[in-house]
Amino acid sequence: MSEVSLVVNGRRVSGVAEDRTLLVHFLREHLGLTGTHVGCDTSQCGACVVHVDGKAVKSCTMLAAQASGSTVVTIEGLADGADLHPVQAAFREHHGLQCGFCTPGMIMASVDIINRHPEGLDEATVRAELEGNICRCTGYHNIVKAVLAASKTMAKGKSKAASRAKKAA
Repeated sequence: MSEVSLVVNGRRVSGVAEDRTLLVHFLREHLGLTGTHVGCDTSQCGACVVHVDGKAVKSCTMLAAQASGSTVVTIEGLADGADLHPVQAAFREHHGLQCGFCTPGMIMASVDIINRHPEGLDEATVRAELEGNICRCTGYHNIVKAVLAASKTMAKGKSKAASRAKKAA
């Protein structure tokens, strides 16, 4: 058994888990954060993507004990209260979901993609970057539209913040 201590969605949490407990199971079963889905347990589908120390990670590939000491953000921690994250809002606006099973992982992976490409994205890049996430409903077209729209929204938000910082200086 291992003591696992993390900051999850801004809140310090801890618990005891078997050494073989995957992060996805720790999040779901020990912390009750069921937005992170278990799709395959073999890292093939991407339904379990969370952010660990700011990077997208398939949580079925990481032991909870390995994540101890890290900061984890799940789909439940992405919104700012009642205000959806720009990627969540874009998925809703552009119908980037059908059954919704892959949606949390797609959103978390998309946030990471956008953060790693602040200069902007094109359709080919989005499709290539999302290859590790499977949508069995074939909603890819609208998912790509949503990611591209969110990328533009987030870029505008960053340039507004930079302008405010310059004025304050």
